Amino acid sequence: MKKIFAAASVILFIGCLKAQTVKDFAGFRDNFVTGYKALNIPDLELSYAENLQHIQPAHDIQKQTEFFNDASKRLERFESMWITDEERNDLDLMKFETKLNLQRLALEKKWTEEKPAIIPENNIYSIPHGKEWYAYFVNRWLAAQVNVEDLYLNGIQEIENVKTQIDDIRTKKGLSTEQFYPYLNDSQFYVTNETQLQQMFTHVQQTVQQNLSNVFHVQQVHTVSIGRGNNNALAQTPGYYSDNTFYYNFFYKPYNTRQVAWLYIHEAVPGHHYQENIAEQMPQSQVQQLFHYTGFAEGWAAYTETLGNELGAYETDYDELGHLEWDLVRSVRVIIDIGLNYYGWSDEKALAKWKEYIPNQDDIAMREINRMKRWPAQVISYKYGSELILHWKKELQQKQGAAFDIKDFHDRILNHGSLPFFIVRKNVFRKDYTTADNK
Repeated sequence: MKKIFAAASVILFIGCLKAQTVKDFAGFRDNFVTGYKALNIPDLELSYAENLQHIQPAHDIQKQTEFFNDASKRLERFESMWITDEERNDLDLMKFETKLNLQRLALEKKWTEEKPAIIPENNIYSIPHGKEWYAYFVNRWLAAQVNVEDLYLNGIQEIENVKTQIDDIRTKKGLSTEQFYPYLNDSQFYVTNETQLQQMFTHVQQTVQQNLSNVFHVQQVHTVSIGRGNNNALAQTPGYYSDNTFYYNFFYKPYNTRQVAWLYIHEAVPGHHYQENIAEQMPQSQVQQLFHYTGFAEGWAAYTETLGNELGAYETDYDELGHLEWDLVRSVRVIIDIGLNYYGWSDEKALAKWKEYIPNQDDIAMREINRMKRWPAQVISYKYGSELILHWKKELQQKQGAAFDIKDFHDRILNHGSLPFFIVRKNVFRKDYTTADNK
């Protein structure tokens, strides 16, 4: 009887500790949300120069620093305590944001002391502590803590991987390198009529919708509209998504039809439109509502382009080639972005590197180089995120074999909203993924 009583007492004591921990964590979380909102931290801008212009006065920097230093100390208390999975996600999110904001604030403090009279709009390498600022923007845009040098080396490897896939298509078509690239400029791959182009995008939309259930547990979302873009500020991109509408840019004629299928997938379904609509339907904690991770959104959208065959959108090898051509651009942008903004490359060196790896697209080279100089690190988010998701997919396929469920895999990525990738990975590899995974 004494042993039963003692066991019951232990269980009761543990239960009280858990209840107190939950209460303490809930109070801290509420205070973090309230305190963070009161700081009025400016949103991340595409332009690094605009981000620098939005740096607050020294007393505000100090106020933010005190908040995050205090949060950092308090967060450690809950690391080894019992909390729910949902609370653990909030804990990880607060720790991530606290660390990243302290990295930013340390740089901002230096900036207030060494700010140049004129802020260059396209040369972050030249500003005080430029390499440190670039490392921060890499972490912020990718929603991850990454090493820039490692990222550069991985970019080189990815270039070779994509080039191999492109070469496989060339070989399949029985064309030599000398024949292949000139052939891609043939008039059959271009349209100059807007009505025809609109019809092509509509055809892809209908095809994808018919085949979406092949790889997704289809969830109801708003119907996406398709229209010609008219935003000159975004003319440098093939297309964009906004407010349930996919816009294709048709500023310059003729239009490369190899862009049609992958671009619709990326911007509309199952890319940005699908992901954002699902996120709006999912419950989110107050902590998660504070933050949005563009790196997650762009990584997901780039990943969905690899599903073009399952979605029926890549009806020919050249449709798939279009995706690979742009994937090569994204891969090369990783090393050029780092080269320009972290290693201090000249425009001439960046252009030479572009021409070394990307044939047939010199017309967009300087446009892309100028974009990377104004918006450092942003372009890396596409490739970084898509490669992470592809790696997780391959790992699970190898581990689970026939038990792997691609639809469940996609649910685990999408059904938690916008998060840093290390938290997304935890959701993907949760132990209740399948019975096989629990063995």
